[in-house]
Amino acid sequence: MLLDCWTIPCVLLLTWLFIKTKYNIGQLIGVCICILGLVLVILSDVHAKDRSGGSNVLLGDALVIIGATLYAFTNVSEEFLIKNVDFLELMTFLGLFSSIISGIQVAILERKELANTSWNRDVILSFSGFAASLFFFYSTVPFILRLSGSALLNLSLLSSDMWAVGIRTFAYHEKVDWLFYIAFSAVAVGLVVYNTSANRRTAQGPEIIASEETDHEMPNISTNEHEKSNEGSDLASISVNTAKDSEAELSASVSMSTSITVST
Repeated sequence: MLLDCWTIPCVLLLTWLFIKTKYNIGQLIGVCICILGLVLVILSDVHAKDRSGGSNVLLGDALVIIGATLYAFTNVSEEFLIKNVDFLELMTFLGLFSSIISGIQVAILERKELANTSWNRDVILSFSGFAASLFFFYSTVPFILRLSGSALLNLSLLSSDMWAVGIRTFAYHEKVDWLFYIAFSAVAVGLVVYNTSANRRTAQGPEIIASEETDHEMPNISTNEHEKSNEGSDLASISVNTAKDSEAELSASVSMSTSITVST
């Protein structure tokens, strides 16, 4: 169950590479704690293999990790498209091609299961509820990706494990290995650290941006003042030179008048 937290480091890496999202050290520490919980989940499966119904729990864990990695690619690519293409166009083609691909998969892989299914009232209601929940989920995911990003989406999805543990324990009366609770606690601590660091960075964001803008504006102000002072100096020198030229012309005219008078 908690193996889906492997999606988080994959999402962080992909968003950093392709979307240029920056994360602080506190967020990275929270991710590392979540990965520690991932390791403990694998150890809990190995430790409790005598009580597990699966024939090869390690293979199952490996398949879940592969699926989580592919899910990270899906979320990051969808986030990239949402921020770069028309939203209505994306939703339209997402539903269209998803229906086509899912129909092909069902026709190839689950054709016999569909033929052998007894479509009574309970099955139809269960199938309709499952389809409605998936429709609602994948219709709201693009809004979350556009507003908050794929990292926060996958962090929020980890809360579904609490419901899974509760149903597994109280509804099906299955025993959960004690390492699982430690792993779940590690993931919870990692989520708290990540969200706290993200909120702190968001709160400090306007001040940091303002200081950066001030730092960028100060050299411009000093440069403008320096240019204005240079312009003033140039005007002053031009005025002095003009005055000197006027005095020289006046002296020349006076000398010429005097010489004419004397000659007369």
